[in-house]
Amino acid sequence: MELLLALVMGLSVWGVFAGVRMYRAEVKLPTDLALALEVGATRTSAVGSLIDRLGMRYAPAVLRLMGPGQVARYRRRIDLAGNPGGLTIDRYAARRAVYGAIGGIGGLAALLQGSFFLALLMIAFGAFWSEVGIWSAIRVRKDAIERTLPDFLDVLAVVVSAGLGFRQALDRVASRYEGPWADEIRITLRQMDLGMSRRDAFAELRRRNDSEQVAMFVTALQQGEELGAPIVDTLVAIAKDMRRTDAQNARRKAPAPSPRPR
Repeated sequence: MELLLALVMGLSVWGVFAGVRMYRAEVKLPTDLALALEVGATRTSAVGSLIDRLGMRYAPAVLRLMGPGQVARYRRRIDLAGNPGGLTIDRYAARRAVYGAIGGIGGLAALLQGSFFLALLMIAFGAFWSEVGIWSAIRVRKDAIERTLPDFLDVLAVVVSAGLGFRQALDRVASRYEGPWADEIRITLRQMDLGMSRRDAFAELRRRNDSEQVAMFVTALQQGEELGAPIVDTLVAIAKDMRRTDAQNARRKAPAPSPRPR
C-alpha cells in the first residue's frame, strides 16, 4: 500500500510540474479559453485555479469529445449552479481533463498493486469529481432562492404600493438583498437596460432557474400583465401561494407520527 501511495503521489507531482512547464511554454491558447482561464480567478481556490491552468490546453479536446448536445446540457447545469467559483464550460472541461487523468493514472497504479477497490475509487473520482461541486451548488442555490423569494415579493409589493414603478422597485429591493436571487434580479434588470423587453427578460430568468417557485412567479407576473391586474395584488397573491406550497411540501416530508403503545 505504501508503494502504491508513493507511486500515485509521484505521478501527481510529475503531472503538476509538467503542466506548469506546459503552461509557461509558448502555447497559444484560443482567446475564449485564455479569457475563461482568468474569469473568476479571484472567486476560486488556489487549487482550483492551478487545476484550471493544467487542464486548459486539453479543454477543446474534451469539449469535442462531449459533443454539442452534452456541452449544451452542461452549460445549462453550470448556469443553474450559478457559475460557482467563476466556473464556465471551458473551465469545467479543463477540470474534467485533469481529474480524469488523475483517476486513470491512480486506477492503473492500484490495479498493478492488485487493489481493485482502490482502482474503482480512483476511476470514480476521475469520472465524477468534477460533477460533485455542480450538483451541490445547484441544490444549495435553488434552496436559497426559494427561501428568499416570498419575503422578497412581500417587500417588493410594499415598495410598489408606495408609488415606485415596478422597474425601479425591483432595483431598490434587490439592492437590499444578497445571494443568488438578488444576483438573478440584477441580471434581469441589466438585460432590460440593454433593450430586452420585460417579458423576455423574465422568461430568461425562468430559463436560468430550475425552480417551481421562480416559474410560478414569472408565469403569474406575465398573466397579470396580460389581464391588467394590479401588480401589488399579483405580488401578494404569488407570495401567499408560495408559502402555502412550502407548507404543503413540509407536511408531506414530515415523518408520520409513530403509533402510541397501548
